[in-house]
Amino acid sequence: MDHVLVIGGSFAGLSAALQLVRTGRRVTVLDTKLPRNRFAHAAQGLLGFDGVSPWDIRRQGEANVLAYPTASIVKARAVSARVIDGGFAVTDEAGTERQAQRLILAYGQTDVMVDIPGFAECWGNTVVPCPYCHGYEVANQRLGLLYSSAMSLHGANLIRDWSERITLFTDGNDIPDEERHKLAARGIALVEGKVAELAHTTGKIAAVVLTDGARVELDTLFAHTRSAPSSNLHETLGLETVDGPMGPYIKITEKYETSLAGVYAAGDSASLMPNLNLALASGAMAGVMCHQSMLG
Repeated sequence: MDHVLVIGGSFAGLSAALQLVRTGRRVTVLDTKLPRNRFAHAAQGLLGFDGVSPWDIRRQGEANVLAYPTASIVKARAVSARVIDGGFAVTDEAGTERQAQRLILAYGQTDVMVDIPGFAECWGNTVVPCPYCHGYEVANQRLGLLYSSAMSLHGANLIRDWSERITLFTDGNDIPDEERHKLAARGIALVEGKVAELAHTTGKIAAVVLTDGARVELDTLFAHTRSAPSSNLHETLGLETVDGPMGPYIKITEKYETSLAGVYAAGDSASLMPNLNLALASGAMAGVMCHQSMLG
């Protein structure tokens, strides 16, 4: 039996594992090798790795963890988990069961693609979610924002800080007059009507095409997708979740423990705000708290 099983080997999972193996604990990381940021060319705003490929950062992180003799990283998808005497048992899709005294769930979130032709093809390239992650690289270009909820109104004002050429696409949603006035005051154009498709060339957006045939040329489109945890282990364990504005995430305490004693969570699957810096920090804290729970 391992001391800890970490489910998910991206930024949060590797960060948690690193803290634990440095205490001499036996840790196995199960990872599908399908991280949420696999569509991104570079990680931006990450100190020491600004502009570096997420894959390169992950490879370095894996090397850091595997430098310790008590560490193991296995490519596998965990499909079920249960409580056993002295800990937990996790079974992967190949039927292999692994046991540990503690679990850390760090399997992140999966973005649910908007049902618009061309959206998925452009995702992570010229359709992006976060101005703090991508804004500097597209500053002063023709930027758009696809309306998805009331949060999009704040998003349009936020993106305005990177460019004076901003278009908010309502996609058929009603915008209150008061908000229309605010958008106009900031020079943000409002385009009514449903979006039919995103015209693009191999993921590089050219224009937003409306159902009436109108085209609005763009360089980058910001969009907020709904998301869901990338695994259902929290469901099989009966863990409490929180309904966030863009989807559910695992509820944790200030010690990063879930509603089930001995199970910890970190990263996007346990956070309202997805961010590489926050994932690293939460992973480290989950690892530390998990270790301290095994003392004496």
